[in-house]
Amino acid sequence: MQNDLDLISSPLGLLGDNLLMGNASETFLIVSNISKDNDFLMGTLYTIFGVLSVLGNGILLFVAYRKKSSLKPAEFFVVNLAISDLGMTVSLFPVAIPSAFAHMWLLNESACIFYAFCGVLFGLCSLTNLTVLSCVCWLKVCCPNYGNKFSYCHACLLVAGVWCYAAVFAVGPLSGWGQYGPEPYGTACCIDWHAPSQNSAAMSYIICLFFFCYIVPCTVIFLSYTFILLTVRGSRQAVQQHMSPQNKIANAHGLIVKLSVAVCIGFLTAWSPYAVVSMWAGFGNPATVPPMAFALAAIFAKSSTLYNPIIYLVFKPNFRKFLCRDVAQCRNTLCGCLFRHSSPQKGTCRQSHSREECNATRLSNGLPENHGICKHCTCPETVQDSTGNLIGSNPQQTARILKGSILNEVAVSQLSNEMQSDFL
Repeated sequence: MQNDLDLISSPLGLLGDNLLMGNASETFLIVSNISKDNDFLMGTLYTIFGVLSVLGNGILLFVAYRKKSSLKPAEFFVVNLAISDLGMTVSLFPVAIPSAFAHMWLLNESACIFYAFCGVLFGLCSLTNLTVLSCVCWLKVCCPNYGNKFSYCHACLLVAGVWCYAAVFAVGPLSGWGQYGPEPYGTACCIDWHAPSQNSAAMSYIICLFFFCYIVPCTVIFLSYTFILLTVRGSRQAVQQHMSPQNKIANAHGLIVKLSVAVCIGFLTAWSPYAVVSMWAGFGNPATVPPMAFALAAIFAKSSTLYNPIIYLVFKPNFRKFLCRDVAQCRNTLCGCLFRHSSPQKGTCRQSHSREECNATRLSNGLPENHGICKHCTCPETVQDSTGNLIGSNPQQTARILKGSILNEVAVSQLSNEMQSDFL
């Protein structure tokens, strides 16, 4: 019996004196190393993050399904990002939430290893996906001659490569390269940060993980969006010499800048704390790392499942346009059901929501300066004739675009599709 206790006891909070069975392989009891109040706070935050993540990623996938026939190759990575974030939410949060509220790990050792595997797989998939997406954005903005050749086949191959890259590091601890175990705060599982001090294989795994899954992605994302911002700045200065700054191209450039900054800030905010704490434990003495530091870092890392869909739904006009249309259709349907017995009210409601749909679509692209014309939805702006009847009016507007030293005049609607197709 003493041998069994020695096998399951460790500084991470494994309690051998609370065994319910004599076989240590069937018992895996871990209690939290932080206070109950902090565990309750973590459980509450995980609950909020989980609900918002499911809603956000679910909406993003629903919008992608609705516009599946018009998805651009670069948008495959946005869909893949939503899938990996949703996978992390579904596989981790249902276990992390009750464990935090219970102030201990509630499942067995196999569940702990599976939990850690899913966390590493989906987390690294999201990181790698953001890295590849930044490279694709750089290719399309800074090297358009090559970026315009980026096809659906290329996107599918890169998506498959993202999952394979993440799987290599997720399967490593299962095959002896590294090790999975309880988190230092005690209510979750991840990579065993005590293992590097005991064997060289685990140390090499930590070094490779830190370099290839944090340093390299950070560098690639930072450089990609830096070059994008420099290219956009130079292009905007050239355009403003020939056109008013309040135009379609300036707005497209502004959207690129916002998306670039949001992705960089979100990436660094979510993963930098966990990387710093992990390296502290991996290359130093894990006993000196406060358990609460790991707990807070884990919260920041899991918050990435929440902000990723928000970034792309807020800053990506193509997705938001379809979402606004679906919302407007649902409101029109609901309004028709509520007022089906009153035809004047029904007509007024439909007319009002029809105008709202146009306005919402127009503003969703960040273009409120369209002079009352809806450029993306099919409903025309209505005006009154001499008899007071409503008629449609949708005059064609054009804009000039600078290509080298030549100014070309194209339709504004056509310009928006060209400028905002893949990298927005």
